[in-house]
Amino acid sequence: MQDVQCEFVPARDGVKLAIHKVGGGRPLILLHGLFSHAEMNWIRFGHAKILADAGFEVIMPDLRAHGKSEAPHDASSYPQDVLVRDVEDVVAHFRIRDFDLAGFSLGARTAAAAVIAGLSPRRMVLSGMGLEGLSGWHRRAEFFVDAIDRFDGVQRGDPAYFAVQFMKTTKVDRVAARLLLMSVGDIKQDDLARIDMPVLVLCGDKDRDNGSPEALANILADGRFAEVPGTHMSSVADPALGHAIAEFLSA
Repeated sequence: MQDVQCEFVPARDGVKLAIHKVGGGRPLILLHGLFSHAEMNWIRFGHAKILADAGFEVIMPDLRAHGKSEAPHDASSYPQDVLVRDVEDVVAHFRIRDFDLAGFSLGARTAAAAVIAGLSPRRMVLSGMGLEGLSGWHRRAEFFVDAIDRFDGVQRGDPAYFAVQFMKTTKVDRVAARLLLMSVGDIKQDDLARIDMPVLVLCGDKDRDNGSPEALANILADGRFAEVPGTHMSSVADPALGHAIAEFLSA
């Protein structure tokens, strides 16, 4: 596989987004999870290589306030669903017409919301996500906002402990992350039911952090459900995730 390239693309409000690209062929936009980044979610554990080897041009943004992308501290930089706008801007910048879309956790939520807003991928993968994580996102957001607010006092055994440890590992800008979390809202189940392209709901067999993936697959017009080994955290480190995405998108 060729080396991953990184370039910076301006969003419509001027915030610079880091875009990592590798491979050639059919464009595939991959959106990482909360407090993560493209390197952690897609590159480090080989998923980008698997997908590039399968014939995709893999386009991996670092979401706003994550990774190498800018993380402004002013609230005006985080309007409602700003991540959806950023994905739209990436598609427009690279003049992508025919593409696939996949996301993990917050990336899955962003992918679904972008399609509801009008983005039209051929196929989509929602990984690390269940129905409650989309229709009841505010509860997840409250959990993570609380983890940010109590960051320095969270001890082992606290429900927020592993979230705090992950934030430390990825060196999250907590001010920007908190603002971003407030911009992400619930998705109506009726809107999910109107998504009509083929969608794979892909989840670790021990991952129900974001609710029921089976229920999410069932509510989609053309949804199907598959599992890979692992929890919400460990499934991302298993090459099975990349292979499952490649298999579905190559069908």
